[in-house]
Amino acid sequence: MTDPGWAPPGADAPDSRAAEPSATAPATAAPVAAPTVQAARAAAVTDFADGEWHRLHPATPLFRGGIAFIAIIGLIISNLRERAIELFVGGSPEAEREFEGDPIDFIVEQNLVLAALGITLGVLLLCVLAFWLSWRLHTFRITDEVVEVRSGILFRTNRKGRLDRIQGINIARPIVPRLFGAAKLEISVAGNDANVPLSYLGSRDADALRRDILTLASGARREAAADAPAGPGGPAGLLETRVGELLAPELDPALVAEPASVVRMHPGRLIGSTLLSETTLILVAVVIGLIVTIVTTGELFAIIGVLPAVLGIGGFLVTRITRSLRYSIAATPDGVRVGFGLLSTTNETLPPGRIHSVKVSQPLLWRPFGWWQIAVNRASRSSAQGAAGQQQTTILPVGDLADVQAVLRLLLPEVATVELQPIIERGMVSRGRDDGFVNSPRRARWLRWFSQPRNGFAVLEPAVLLRTGAIWRALTIVPFPRMQSAAVRQGPLLRRLNLAAVSVHTVSGPITPAIGAVDRDAALALFDAVAVAAIRTAQADTTHRWRSAAPAGAPSPEPAPAPAAPPAPAAPTVDAPAPAAPPAPPEPGA
Repeated sequence: MTDPGWAPPGADAPDSRAAEPSATAPATAAPVAAPTVQAARAAAVTDFADGEWHRLHPATPLFRGGIAFIAIIGLIISNLRERAIELFVGGSPEAEREFEGDPIDFIVEQNLVLAALGITLGVLLLCVLAFWLSWRLHTFRITDEVVEVRSGILFRTNRKGRLDRIQGINIARPIVPRLFGAAKLEISVAGNDANVPLSYLGSRDADALRRDILTLASGARREAAADAPAGPGGPAGLLETRVGELLAPELDPALVAEPASVVRMHPGRLIGSTLLSETTLILVAVVIGLIVTIVTTGELFAIIGVLPAVLGIGGFLVTRITRSLRYSIAATPDGVRVGFGLLSTTNETLPPGRIHSVKVSQPLLWRPFGWWQIAVNRASRSSAQGAAGQQQTTILPVGDLADVQAVLRLLLPEVATVELQPIIERGMVSRGRDDGFVNSPRRARWLRWFSQPRNGFAVLEPAVLLRTGAIWRALTIVPFPRMQSAAVRQGPLLRRLNLAAVSVHTVSGPITPAIGAVDRDAALALFDAVAVAAIRTAQADTTHRWRSAAPAGAPSPEPAPAPAAPPAPAAPTVDAPAPAAPPAPPEPGA
C-alpha cells in the first residue's frame, strides 16, 4: 500500500499527521455473496425484461410530435374563426371586401365544400394512421445482455446498448407527459451518441424497468415478475394516482437504502451561489457595458445586439436555480440515485464503478461561505462540454464541507473512508507545505505564482489525488480502476527548472486530471506508482457485475509497494505512456 504521505527519495518527509489508509480491501472490490434474488429489491417487478418485444406508452406519438400537430390545427382554426362566423352568420359589406379573394370563397363558389372537407378529413386520418404506425412499429426488448430498440416506418433504425457498458439510467418527467402519467427513460451507454432512449413509458413502469435493467446489469439472476398491486379504479382513482405522482418525493423510500437525501439543498444557498457565479459576473458586465454604451452614444439599437445574449445567460441562471431546488441524492443497492427538477423532474441512477474521476472545486467568491461544487467524468454522451453537459456532470451544485464528504462517500466509498478523510479534507482546504501531499518545489514559483505551495499530489491505495489552484481551489480524485493511461511531459521551460507535468487519462469530460510544475523525479515516481496501481486494481475490479458472485478462492491482490524514484535519465521523458494493463474484466467506461 502506498502511504498517503509518500514522497520521492530525497524529499522532505511529510508531516506525521498524514492519515494511513485502511488495510482492508475497498468495499466495491470485495467479493459479494451470490444473490438469492428473494429480496424484494432483487426481484423483477415488470414483464418488460423477459427478452420479448414490447411497445411503449400508447400516447407516445402525442408526446413526441402530436402536441405540435394539435397546436398547428388550433392555430389554423383560430385564424379562420372570423371567416367561419362571416360565412354562417353573415357580415357587413366591409367584412366581405376584407375577405375578398379568400380561398374559402373559391371553394364555396365552385361547390367544392364536400371535396375540401373530404381532403381535410383524409389528411387528418393519414396523420392519425402515421402516428399509430409509428407507435406500433416502435418496440423494445431487454435481454440478459442488451437493450434493443426498433423504430421507424419507411426507414427502420435499430439501436442496441450492452448492459455491461451502462453508465447510468435517467428518468425524465417533462411537465406535459407527467400530467398523463408518462416518463422518458434513457439508458446512458459508454460511447459517443450511444444512449438508448425509451420515450415514453408509464411513470411506474419506468421506475420498475430501471430496477430490472440494473438487476440484469449487476449480474444477478432474474425472477418472474411479481404481480403489481392494482391501483384505484375509475376517474377518481386515476386522478388520485396522477396527483400522487406529482406530489411524490423524488427519492422513492421503497427503492433507496436511505429514504432521506444525504444532502439538503437550501434555497438561499442555491440562489446565493448562482448570483456569485462566473456566469452572473459575465451577465452583470454585459449589462453595465450596454448601459454605458447607451448613455455615451445615445443609440438604443445596441440593445438589439446584446438582448439575445442577456436572455440566454439569464435563462441559464434561472434554469440552474429551478433545476436544483428539489435536488436529492441517496444510496441504492444498485448505485447512487441523483434527482433534479421542480416541475419537469429528472432522476438518474449511477451504477457502481461508473465514476471515472471526481473534481471538488471552490470558486473565489464562494470561499467566504465555505461552499463547494462536485463534478464527475462519465463515459457517456452527457459528459460533453458546454452548458448542457455541465448540468449533466454536476453531481453537487453547491454544498458545504459536510455535504461534500457525504457525497464523496456515495460516489467513491473505497476512497472517502474514515481513515482517508483527513487527507482528502487537507487536499481541499490546506495551503500546502507538510500536509501529506508531494508539493511543487520553491523554484516552481516562477510558473505558479500563487499556487506553488498548494500545487501537489498524493498517492493513496485506491486513488490518486491531484490538488491545484490557490485562488480557485480544486481537488481531483481519480480511482485507479478507472484510469486508462498516464503521461509525463517536460517542455523547455520545465526542463530548465528541472520540473515536469503529469497527466492521468480517463474518459473525456469536463475534468482533465493533470498536475504541473512538480519536481522531475517526483513526477517520474508518480508515473510509476499510478501505472502499477492501475494494473493491480483493474485485475481485482468487479464493479461491472456488482451483484454477481466472485470466483471461489480468488486470491486477493497484494498491495503495491511504495515506488522508488528511478535514476534520472540523460534526457527527460516526454509523453511517456503508461504500460498496457493485462486483460481484465470488461471496463464499464472503456
